[in-house]
Amino acid sequence: MRPVSGITPGRLSPEETAHNFSDIEPAFARNDARVASERCLFCYDAPCVVACPTSIDIPLFIRQIATGNPQGAAKTIFDSNILGGMCARVCPTETLCEQACVRELAEGKPIEIGRLQRYATDVLLDAGTQPYSRKAATGKRVAVIGAGPAGLSCAHALSREGHEVTIFEARPKSGGLNEYGIAAYKTTNNFAQREVDFILELGGITVKNGMALGKDVKLDQLRQDFDAVFIGAGLAAVNGLNLAGEDLQGVADAVDWIASLRQASDMTQLPVGRRVVVIGGGMTAIDAASQVKRLGAEEVTIVYRRGPEQMNASRYEQELAQTDGVLIRHWLSPKRLIGEAGRITGVEFDYMEEKAGKLSPTGETLILPCDQLFKAIGQKLVAPPVEALALEAGRIRVDDARHTSLNNVWAGGDCIAGGRDLTVSAVEDGKVAARSIHAYLSNA
Repeated sequence: MRPVSGITPGRLSPEETAHNFSDIEPAFARNDARVASERCLFCYDAPCVVACPTSIDIPLFIRQIATGNPQGAAKTIFDSNILGGMCARVCPTETLCEQACVRELAEGKPIEIGRLQRYATDVLLDAGTQPYSRKAATGKRVAVIGAGPAGLSCAHALSREGHEVTIFEARPKSGGLNEYGIAAYKTTNNFAQREVDFILELGGITVKNGMALGKDVKLDQLRQDFDAVFIGAGLAAVNGLNLAGEDLQGVADAVDWIASLRQASDMTQLPVGRRVVVIGGGMTAIDAASQVKRLGAEEVTIVYRRGPEQMNASRYEQELAQTDGVLIRHWLSPKRLIGEAGRITGVEFDYMEEKAGKLSPTGETLILPCDQLFKAIGQKLVAPPVEALALEAGRIRVDDARHTSLNNVWAGGDCIAGGRDLTVSAVEDGKVAARSIHAYLSNA
């Protein structure tokens, strides 16, 4: 018998939960990949390459698949994006390479670039092939803060050049948001760790887990002990609603909840409410809402203060959540949290309108009952690692080479100003920084 009310585990059976968290988009079989690849026009100056933040040679890797060389295709992908397997699963291709595809413009049906990328990279990983080797040791040492996409990308590129890299990671596992922050149905079978293992197989990279910047390691000391430092620490702090009642039972940060789900040995034991409200308009809000619905919540509502076109989550992701049964409501801003006996029971919202680019309440309000509330209104840098490190809009300021205001410190990923909060963009940051660091070390 299922529980009647309140936040409780076990809303769905293990079989139902396993089904709901199975691979959202099954991988291509070999013949399917060949057929899909043959639709590609192999454009000269391909717009899909221009749209890819890591500039993968997409026509080349698709041609390699079409000619029966998926491992060669994977090498082409990894040369530009060493986390190409994860990006194939989580990258918003519908707003990047596939949106730019000539077939999309002409027919409304793009080449399935993401699925083809996944097919190729999976073939190589399944084969256990290591396509890279290290150059002769340079004797130079680089510290990387954070074992997320930016840090792993930077570390791999520097190790290939012969530099010794030590990664300091605050969490027990490496992978960053790929391990802790991506919806479980997008990256099944422990894929994030499998990709980390593939990267570390190169050698020359040492990971020290449980080492947080500012607590266990200090930037000033790392600058003295290493020849260069790369900061890829992400955004560890979560924005609050700044409303009374955020300490009520049932109120949680969506980022922390998703991390708990990703690390749960038994997802059926995660406490889930019947009526759930998620506040926010980005991918974290979508992932939290879709996953809590798949765990058995009866009513899940995403509430966003602006319109659908202003949501950071793509139209595809919004539609995915709606397909899961999530209701998305717009032009509502939280005004008051309502509680009883120390537990959340509802949220009062102001209806909003936009005039001359500025949001303001209309004077009307709405109360949504809920027994569980997730905050997904963005993250921020905890604090600057050192006062001398220049910031911009609350994040680390860098130049085009991802060089910070300190002479031997670079940064990339979500922690830098102008970052796009995408795995693929973080990978590019790490790659660009690695080129700059290598040039710096070569001239030192």
